[in-house]
Amino acid sequence: MDPSSDPGEGGPAAVLWDMDGTLVDSEKLWDVVLAEGAQRLGGELTAAERTALVGSNMAATSRRLLELAGRAVTDEAADEVADWMRGRTAELFSGALPWRPGAREALEALRAADVPCALVTSTERGLTELALNTIGREFFAATVCGDEVDGKNKPHPEPYLRAARLLGVDPAACVAVEDSPVGAASAEAAGCAVLVVEADVSVERGPGRTFRPSLVGVDPGEFSRLIRSR
Repeated sequence: MDPSSDPGEGGPAAVLWDMDGTLVDSEKLWDVVLAEGAQRLGGELTAAERTALVGSNMAATSRRLLELAGRAVTDEAADEVADWMRGRTAELFSGALPWRPGAREALEALRAADVPCALVTSTERGLTELALNTIGREFFAATVCGDEVDGKNKPHPEPYLRAARLLGVDPAACVAVEDSPVGAASAEAAGCAVLVVEADVSVERGPGRTFRPSLVGVDPGEFSRLIRSR
């Protein structure tokens, strides 16, 4: 291994990864599901509304689609919309998902350097398992999904805190990789160093956030520098 890529002493205890828009370019598939879902309800999803839903969980998304269509927002109606969304998304996730640039190489480099990784996604377990057919389960020592945090979804810190607990590490010693405002807020609130790689939406700058245009060339040494520079 190139010494400059070795995490070495002072490296991250773990790297915690968002999925949609960060590892795989699946937000475009969600675009299809949300647009079709809005149309089924007699509504329309504007670009601004779609942007606001990036990183949102299934329960919140189904309720928002009902609101946009002027429908009554009941538990029964929201469950029906969510069930349809799960089925349609499963169809789209059943094929190979396109990687974000540099993402697979970064995961491979971290595995070679023995840096533990966890997947921390707002996507529900069933759909995440389909996505993992493309991404690879072997990269992650733990996975946290949107239906496993007792409703405390991003931007709440619980998803990242739960991942750290599962790995047995201090979240302050971890780097989280995110692409959305709610995801970055969740990781920051959990105490993680945050590497933001914007994809479909802009993320507000902040002192605890480092920005890169892509994951191309990101190696274990860079994750170590993020921890040491805190």
